Amino acid sequence: MVSKKLYILPFDHRGSFIQMFGFSEEELTPAESSTIADYKHLIYEGFLLSLKIGVSKESAAILVDERFGAKILEETRSLGIMRILNAEKSGQDEFDFEYGPDFRDHIEKFKPDYVKVLVRYNPAGDKELNSRQITRLKTINEFCRENNYKFLFELLVHPPSDARIMQASIKELQDNGIEPDVWKLEGVEDFDELKAVVEQTRSQGRQNVGVVVLGRGESEEKVRLWLTVAAKIPGVVGFAVGRTIFKQALLDYHQGAVKREEAARVIAQNYKSFVDLFEVG
Repeated sequence: MVSKKLYILPFDHRGSFIQMFGFSEEELTPAESSTIADYKHLIYEGFLLSLKIGVSKESAAILVDERFGAKILEETRSLGIMRILNAEKSGQDEFDFEYGPDFRDHIEKFKPDYVKVLVRYNPAGDKELNSRQITRLKTINEFCRENNYKFLFELLVHPPSDARIMQASIKELQDNGIEPDVWKLEGVEDFDELKAVVEQTRSQGRQNVGVVVLGRGESEEKVRLWLTVAAKIPGVVGFAVGRTIFKQALLDYHQGAVKREEAARVIAQNYKSFVDLFEVG
């Protein structure tokens, strides 16, 4: 059941995060891996600072990967911070588990509040591909239900933000037994179109299902537009905005233009600004 606001700071990016600093994912050195993990910890430091400047701990959440964020997941275990752990491989057109059949052990190791998957889906697309994805999604859907993990489903469609494809995808997934607690969806500028998508997520007695709007690395102006529209729709409980919040601050820190404390402060203020926007909405 999702009845409260959910403001997610996602930094579970892997391939795109590595490339952001000019590193090669295929040739990543141990030193570069440590740098990536440190930059993710800097985002977390900004998140912690945001709680000190007014973001509600009850609504705030971090989404981070095990590969570069294991230390963060351990540090937050006893702090009462809402934690979300991804389960999907990075940058794949077809959904599959990050750790294959061992995905259960990796989730149990950290015991997050939510388990997240990212899925590219289109009902009009490759039927065999869709069938394979649904089989895997049923597996993790059932695992979450049986082990009391909330299930967060990030849906990406092509073309991006196509409300009709989003709505059709959600219906087909629901018809196949995929029942997330929260859908993480692309922003839609048209109020009525987004409202129809949200209503699909909550159809046929699913009134406890929530929706968060993702940022997709877009400009602050674009994300603010999406959130302004979304905040007015019943069922939209928050957002998941990452790169729009932390990218420039991290790049400035990487290039030596700002000190660590300043980068963390910028991340905290950017995150809080989106929380404030949604609260007002």
